[in-house]
Amino acid sequence: MLPDHVAPDLDILFCGTAPGQMSADLGHYYARPGNRFWALLAETSLTPRRLAPAEDALLPSLGLGLTDLAQGVAGQDADIPPGAYAPARLAALVARIAPHALAFTSLTAARLALDTPGLGAGRLGCDPRYGTTLLWALPSPSGLARSHFSADPWHALAAWKRILA
Repeated sequence: MLPDHVAPDLDILFCGTAPGQMSADLGHYYARPGNRFWALLAETSLTPRRLAPAEDALLPSLGLGLTDLAQGVAGQDADIPPGAYAPARLAALVARIAPHALAFTSLTAARLALDTPGLGAGRLGCDPRYGTTLLWALPSPSGLARSHFSADPWHALAAWKRILA
């Protein structure tokens, strides 16, 4: 539904589960107005200003990338068929572009990609399937997840990136 926005040697590759229907319809990541993704990137200084979803292709020039665990489908997580998730495709993408970090933009995406049901938010370390890329699980910025959202792991990721630079 949405193309990967990637480049070699990114600082952070963000990975969601699948685009929401509005994002798929508009052709841009995190396009629903209630989604906090773009605000969080600006709030944490991962981007120099708040970008609009239509500017998602600019992220690789800032050392950031975008992909989804499921390709070719859209909707809320409950609407995505289990067979649509492709951890092997994600691992191959990570091997090809070698980002310093892979940050899942929901605990669901992290749990599915890592096959770890009870996974919590924060810095996860490395996993042999993703080489030396450091893994992070972030609370979903979706408006649907607002009741249990915390920006703390997003700020921790940004602090880590500042040290990396």
